[in-house]
Amino acid sequence: MPKRMLLWSEISGAVAVYAAAVFLHFAYAISGGSALWMVFGAVNESVWEHVKIYSEAYTVWALLQLCWIKVPFRRYAVAKCVGLYLLMGLMIGFFYTYTAFTGRSILLIDILSSVVFTTLSQAVSYLLTVKGEKLEEYYHPALMLLLLYYLMFFSFTVFPPKLGLFRDPLGGGYGIAGLRVV
Repeated sequence: MPKRMLLWSEISGAVAVYAAAVFLHFAYAISGGSALWMVFGAVNESVWEHVKIYSEAYTVWALLQLCWIKVPFRRYAVAKCVGLYLLMGLMIGFFYTYTAFTGRSILLIDILSSVVFTTLSQAVSYLLTVKGEKLEEYYHPALMLLLLYYLMFFSFTVFPPKLGLFRDPLGGGYGIAGLRVV
């Protein structure tokens, strides 16, 4: 396995994921409410929609990597699954932890933490891919976790649970149905 090439693609991936997430943040609004961008872009300012755009960008980058880097597929799939859930967990956990202390969201902290967590997820994925012993044994559970993620991903924008994670702090609504018309 070309470790050096994988390392550089993971470093590049951190930058690409962040850049793609910034684009996806505004894609739905720029498209004028296109159904396609409803699925892929952020439809409101909820924590879930922010996690969604980062995890989508992370997944797309992982698929692109597979096109040019020869890695053991099962090991890579497990490593990327761990990285994906780590990214989502860190973003959600950190946001709710720091806002519990500050009482509000702070844009600079949100931006910096997303950069750090994206980079950390790419780094963990790299380390697991190159050093994860017997990682292939977790291939089937990883596939189930990826399936669960995609079910959540395609469902929760349209049919979000009435939980704080999915609530738009600006309009107070949930998912696409909770959008404010400005």
